[in-house]
Amino acid sequence: MPPFINTPVYFGNFLVTPQVFHLTTHSFALVNIKPLLPGHVLVSPRRAAKRLSDLNHAEVTDLFLTVQQVGRMVERFYGASSLNIAIQDGPAAGQSVPHLHTHIIPRQSADLDGQGGSDAIYGMLEGDEGDVGKHQWEKSNRRPKFPTVDDSSRKPRGEQEMAEEAQKLAHEMTQQQLHDKASQSSL
Repeated sequence: MPPFINTPVYFGNFLVTPQVFHLTTHSFALVNIKPLLPGHVLVSPRRAAKRLSDLNHAEVTDLFLTVQQVGRMVERFYGASSLNIAIQDGPAAGQSVPHLHTHIIPRQSADLDGQGGSDAIYGMLEGDEGDVGKHQWEKSNRRPKFPTVDDSSRKPRGEQEMAEEAQKLAHEMTQQQLHDKASQSSL
């Protein structure tokens, strides 16, 4: 368990504590098992709410403030100039884990030119490569509910690699919080 977490953290039915790099009262941020681009992370409510409409006011506020804060950090840390922020709110929208989560994907100019341009990210989110639930099922050695699709260019990451990234990002969140406080006090 990361040193700042004293209880297990679940994403749906999946234990993800080693992937978590930031905790708030109502939310957590975790590294993605199979990121679409470097720095692709998720922010989720601590309570296993399935849909955005299931959250109360405090949870919604905390979730989006956490998305904003984590977004600033990954944009800085990964040298991005923009972000994709996406929620697939329910199964018909492509949600693969029945636990609300926000994708934060750092972007750089022309990063997907070889795959159809900037908007290719949406197809990636909707396709096999963005299927977080499938990759978590595979990691836990449970049989997925759908056929495996060959995605040889992207392999799920191991526990150690994700834990190391989570530790780096936890440090960067601390730096971001200090930077944000300094910025606010100079206003």
